[in-house]
Amino acid sequence: RPPEDEAEEVEVGWQEKLFSQFEVDLYLNESACQTPLDWQYHEEIRKLEKAGGRKNSRIFTYTDHDRFTNLEELCQKVTDLDHEEPSYLVERMANVRRRRQDRRPVEASSLKSKIITWEPSEEFIKNNHVINTPVQTMYIMGDLGPYGKLGQREYENVLCTIKVDGNGVITVKPDFTGTKGAYRIEVDGEKREVWEYTIENASAQVQPEEEEREQRVFRELYGRHRDYLNGLVGSDFEMPLPGTLRLLVNGEIVSAQSYEYDNLYVHFFLELPDQWSSSPFQQLSGVTQTCATKAVGWDNVAYFCYPFTVEMFYTQEDEGVFPYSLPQWPVLYFEVLSLDFWQRYRVEGYGSLVLPTSPGVHMLTIPTWRPVGLGPVAEMRRFFIGGSPELEDLTYIRIPSTFK
Repeated sequence: RPPEDEAEEVEVGWQEKLFSQFEVDLYLNESACQTPLDWQYHEEIRKLEKAGGRKNSRIFTYTDHDRFTNLEELCQKVTDLDHEEPSYLVERMANVRRRRQDRRPVEASSLKSKIITWEPSEEFIKNNHVINTPVQTMYIMGDLGPYGKLGQREYENVLCTIKVDGNGVITVKPDFTGTKGAYRIEVDGEKREVWEYTIENASAQVQPEEEEREQRVFRELYGRHRDYLNGLVGSDFEMPLPGTLRLLVNGEIVSAQSYEYDNLYVHFFLELPDQWSSSPFQQLSGVTQTCATKAVGWDNVAYFCYPFTVEMFYTQEDEGVFPYSLPQWPVLYFEVLSLDFWQRYRVEGYGSLVLPTSPGVHMLTIPTWRPVGLGPVAEMRRFFIGGSPELEDLTYIRIPSTFK
């Protein structure tokens, strides 16, 4: 607390009023005093005028070293429920003392905490998920007790809270008064005193030269950050020609299941309809590796995880057709085959897929079928000798694009 001879130096930015202006004018006039309480107020105001007003020695502060905690901040409700039950996170945050403690040097040989916890418990995870940002807090307090009872804890009120976090962000609560009216605190007591105070930003105004230099530093910083992001992304973007649709497919053949024989592989190719084209170096077909199946539930599954990339272009010919009507879309054809001990293959199924017309990620399942010979001789030949009925043209899996 400031000593008595320095009390006037603390008056900067603070104003103390016992009553409103109307009430003061009322009690200054003797003819308006009717009750004994009015005469008591009249005498007190006259004494204050003769003494030159009250000296403001009621303002003081609490800092980190004072270990003061504003209980009103911890008792705030999170929701508007009448019977609110605080969650685990609310309870944890209420018990955290957001203070910056004095840092003591720790010797390298005397580390008592583990750097890595290989098997964290649930309690350990909950405790370490609570944010505990170091914050320095200063409370500007007001001793609003009656004269003769100054210095008692029950009359102390928080006028303003100033917090500075580790990132250098300053938080002032309540905000600067500005054009708003003064803040009011009504004290419970016999006289029900009303105190008003304002919070003003008394920082020195920044000179135009300093403000320009600060803006220049910010522009340089943002420019370097933009150049850094451009260096990460790059600027070598290829734009498609006017009237051309560019389609890029990054696909993956994940698995095949529910087939009769083991050691499966997939042969696939892409059919481009009219007005579609691709680069000369683009491969439109491929073969996966041979994969043995494993039992997953009731099915035998072969996991290929085979990626492929296809890039193609659609060239517009008639301006009145595209984009009002979608063109004929490319189709992927699949042929699933199995390999026996003698390196003979058998056809296990045929399938087709029309590429999705919407961008994004698509998980698609393709049903397959295969031609079956008449009678048991064909199946015995397939088992012992290998080979099976095959399609001469794989586009016959579905309606061919050349069919009119």
